Amino acid sequence: MRPERLPLAVVGGGPAGLMAAEAAAARGWAVDVFDAMPSPGRKFLMAGRGGLNITHAESEETFLGRYGEARPALAAALAAFGPGQVRDWMAGLGIASFVGTSGRVFPIGMKAAPLLRAWLRRLGNSGVRLHVRHRWVGWDEAGGLRFATPAGERSIRVGATVFAMGGGSWRRLGSDAAWVPHFMAQGIDVAPLRPANCGFEVCWSESFRQRFAGHPVKTVSARHGDKRLTGEFVVTRHGVEGGLIYALAAPLRDALAAGMPAVLHLDLVPGRSEKALAAELARPRGRDTLANHLRRRAGIVGVKAALLRERVPADVLADSHRLAGALKDLPLALEATRPLDEAISTAGGVRFSCLDAAFMLRAHPGVFCAGEMLDWEAPTGGYLLTACLATGRRAGEAAAAWLENQSL
Repeated sequence: MRPERLPLAVVGGGPAGLMAAEAAAARGWAVDVFDAMPSPGRKFLMAGRGGLNITHAESEETFLGRYGEARPALAAALAAFGPGQVRDWMAGLGIASFVGTSGRVFPIGMKAAPLLRAWLRRLGNSGVRLHVRHRWVGWDEAGGLRFATPAGERSIRVGATVFAMGGGSWRRLGSDAAWVPHFMAQGIDVAPLRPANCGFEVCWSESFRQRFAGHPVKTVSARHGDKRLTGEFVVTRHGVEGGLIYALAAPLRDALAAGMPAVLHLDLVPGRSEKALAAELARPRGRDTLANHLRRRAGIVGVKAALLRERVPADVLADSHRLAGALKDLPLALEATRPLDEAISTAGGVRFSCLDAAFMLRAHPGVFCAGEMLDWEAPTGGYLLTACLATGRRAGEAAAAWLENQSL
């Protein structure tokens, strides 16, 4: 049986892959999208469950700075399709957006589903064909794409390919990193995948774990190294997670990987000085318990009070000056990152040294990569989705341009 032939295939039906398909179709090419799951955009839909934060409104310099070491490699794609273009693109799909108080950008309805439905409808109208339950399982001997399908294996010859299969987190939604060994077998350099925007393990006492797992710790500052941020996090059965933790996750993760201590220093009462707290706590307690004294003098109750007791020796709790110091600088030792599959996103992926400026593999002309398959990471806040859309768009346009040059 002779293999099928297609001009342009996109492997992966998440934001990066769908945007690559849209960009290539806009240049007149027939595009086929292959996805392993029963329906596309599953991780995208999950991201929208608590409100789809699709991008972030801030200065270009600040925005680009969120991508750290990957900034030079991503800058051109983000300049062409940054926050403003993302909002215009949404509007073109009939989805209005707004900027929240923190600069995060959301669709008016907050949900991902209406946006995805409108997007898939437009892709279908432009001729893009979607093939679900098609799991890519490598290349055949002639360089064709091999897919495992319910009807058996399918082999397809293509003119150009855009791979956008995601990283290694949320396996049940399709990002299982099964592509990594196939790429490495071809000599493509892939940086090890690591959890990003992840939770960490903490050795809690059993009594603390049972009583406070799931409780949010609100309005605290956290410091690691020279980086200090204010926000909130959640106590879990295994440790800690949440926005404040994710924002500091990369240096904490890297410290653990290097065999160094990863200690988070918590300020449980930001906005009040240690000197003022010490003076308040030094006031006579009378018949008050320590718990009541902390509540009245420092506003420490609930999970914050429990954290203090969990981490501070009794002799420190009995000394108002040392207690004030503990409230302002409570060390929380982190033992390990939570597993890769639980992370919001992943670091690592195809190294930019293997790619040209349009994300084509230098050693494999006509093969492009986009989205979380690339070696970059960014904080939560809309930066992940924006870069996935931007790299997908650039790769799709470049794949179409490459095909055009081949036909000259």
